Formats: sequence, C-alpha cells, structure tokens
Amino acid sequence: MIIDCQTRLNPDINGVNTDHFVAAEPVDGCFVLACQGQKNANKTLSDYIRSQNGKMFGFGAVNPTCDDISQQAVEQMREKFSFSGFVLYCCIDNFHPAHSRAMQFYQIAESLKFPVFFSLTQQLSAQGAFEFGRPYLLYEIARTFPNLKIIIGSMGRPYIDETIGLLAKQPNVYSVLTIHPDKLWQAYTTLMSAYEAGVMDKLLFGSDWPNAEAQVCIETLLGLGKIMADTNLPMAPREKIRSFIERDVIKLFDLQKINGNT
Repeated sequence: MIIDCQTRLNPDINGVNTDHFVAAEPVDGCFVLACQGQKNANKTLSDYIRSQNGKMFGFGAVNPTCDDISQQAVEQMREKFSFSGFVLYCCIDNFHPAHSRAMQFYQIAESLKFPVFFSLTQQLSAQGAFEFGRPYLLYEIARTFPNLKIIIGSMGRPYIDETIGLLAKQPNVYSVLTIHPDKLWQAYTTLMSAYEAGVMDKLLFGSDWPNAEAQVCIETLLGLGKIMADTNLPMAPREKIRSFIERDVIKLFDLQKINGNT
C-alpha cells in the first residue's frame, strides 16, 4: 500500500479538482491538506474527499489564534467535514507553534487522537513569519503531548537537520520526505541524512502535489541507487527506501476511511 502523505488541491477555473484525482491514480490513498487563505478551503476539501470513497484523507486548516478551538468545535469539525487530521500554517498565520491557544488545541487533538500536520515554510510568502518555521520549535509540543502524532511537511526544509534531530529524539514525530525529481542531489542528501541518522522508520512518502507527481517521485527514489552507482558515494539500501514509501500510515495514524455516504 502506498499513501501520498502530502498533497493539496489545485482546482481549475471552475473549481473542479480533476487533476488531483488523476495524479492520485498510481497510489492507494492521499493526505489532502486544506490550503490556508483560500475561501471556504475546509468546505471545498470536505466535499472532495467525500466524493472519493475512502481514498482521500482530509486535513482541515486551523488557526488556533483566532478559530474556535473548543473541544466541541473540533469534534463538530470532524463530524461536519469528515477530516482525518488538521494542518497548521504557523508562518503564514504568524504565530509561534507553542502559542498558548495552540497548546490548548494540541491537548484537544491528542485527546481525540487526531494527527497534526505542520506545514512550516511551504507556501511561504514574503509576508510570512519565517522565524516560526523552525522545526525545533515543535520539541516543546512533542514533549508536552507525547500521545499527539505530529507530522512535519517536506522534512521542514530548509531546516532538515533540525527535523532529523527531532525525529531521532521524539517517538511521536514523523516527517514527509518530499522530493523534486529534477533536484537529484537534494533528494540524495536528504535521504542519506535520514538514513545515516537512523530515522528512516520515521519517514513518510509524499509528492507535494501539485509541485510533483507521486509516480515520478517513487520512480526517482527507487532509482537513486542506480543513478549514484558510478559515484562511489554511499547509498541507502533499496529496501529501506521501499519500506517508507509503502508504510502503512492508515494503521500508524489510526485513520478511518471516509465513504461518500458519511
């Protein structure tokens, strides 16, 4: 089973998400993140995942500093939108990950067994608060809420070393390894940093669609060994790479499939 753990919708001018559906055909399922700042993003995402009969797992966008984060509101969001987790955009929304209201939200998410996805410096505009995109800022959260499953998008790039350190230290923290197929050296160094640190079991596969397609990313990752064969550089075993691509994230995060009648 292959689950693409980092995708977003990219609707056409008519609001239709056919491209996402087509791009997801090679995989068995997708995490689909609501895009912060888009009008009715959570409603749009909910309508889409419900139309896909269990293949899509929606992560609703939350800004704890201004949204209603009471337990009742979070539970209602789960029931209303059929979300499998939540995504936070700390840089875009300009708040520290360990903001007091955010900590209240994590406590509720932990009690409801909802994974929380941190999209740190992805989709960052010039107005975004870059200082809130450092992965080490999540250490306090992971330590305070040991049963909260935390996912860091795109290895926390550009702070990959901080992410790897957090993966090695905190058992409840995971990260999505996304690559750009045209940036082979970046893909190789990121993969090898994780392998040499012994955190391959904390990695999740993601394409970061619409920036890349899952099938191409999978082929690139599995083909890195062949590409690097003539360089005398070390290489992670192919079975280690395949193991995180095929990780059973549905079981790992205790996700429930959503069908069109839910």
